[in-house]
Amino acid sequence: MDSKINTEIERVEIIGVPISATNMDECVDFLVSNFEAARGEYICVSNVHTTVMAHDDPCYKTVQSSSILSLPDGKPLSVLGSKAFPKMGRVTGPDLMRELFEDERASAFSHYFYGNTKENLDALIRKLEGSYPSLKIAGYEPSIFRPLTEAEENELCSRIDASHADFVWVGLGAPRQENLCFKLKGRTNSCMIGVGGAFNILAGITPEAPRWMQDLSLEWLYRLIQEPKRLFKRYFVTNTKFILYVMASKMRKA
Repeated sequence: MDSKINTEIERVEIIGVPISATNMDECVDFLVSNFEAARGEYICVSNVHTTVMAHDDPCYKTVQSSSILSLPDGKPLSVLGSKAFPKMGRVTGPDLMRELFEDERASAFSHYFYGNTKENLDALIRKLEGSYPSLKIAGYEPSIFRPLTEAEENELCSRIDASHADFVWVGLGAPRQENLCFKLKGRTNSCMIGVGGAFNILAGITPEAPRWMQDLSLEWLYRLIQEPKRLFKRYFVTNTKFILYVMASKMRKA
């Protein structure tokens, strides 16, 4: 399957992790025009957190690097990447979902939603049915919140293929969703996209940062204000590491 993939979208290394040098319009065009090549593949929606994890964990770096696309969800990634590729811009999970759901060229695609709790997933489906009446929802199922056995993976792939889904949106959070997509690569006819918390955002459960905060790379601060106990350590450690790794990378190039 790899031989069919259009490789026109290059990658730029950010702290040693290859991120696709793309933007929203190009990404949507790529998926619409190259969809048959994307079947059985997966897409990572990458941010500072996942990039630092990939830098620190060679196995997870392989997972990120083996995707058909690793999109610059985090504003710092697109800013750094744009120095080599000026066209590079943010491609967030929620926005990618909205763009594909609204694009007339993608209206024939059907969608499967996997992950999250049953309650939140039901809320997402209700919201999507109301906001996108013509959206083809092939199926959906919540996470069981533990790693799947090989038999369960095969059963999941069978359910997805039986639904004739084109896209499978995976909302398990990083790194679990990317690791699952990596394991299922080539085992389903769909294109899998790990979108983390996008399910809750589109369902209206999690507030979305104002656009001006996203544009100023302050989305992390907005989320921290929403969930300080859960996110303080993660953002403090991850953001600090990212800054240090970027500085070290610049020193090596100097």
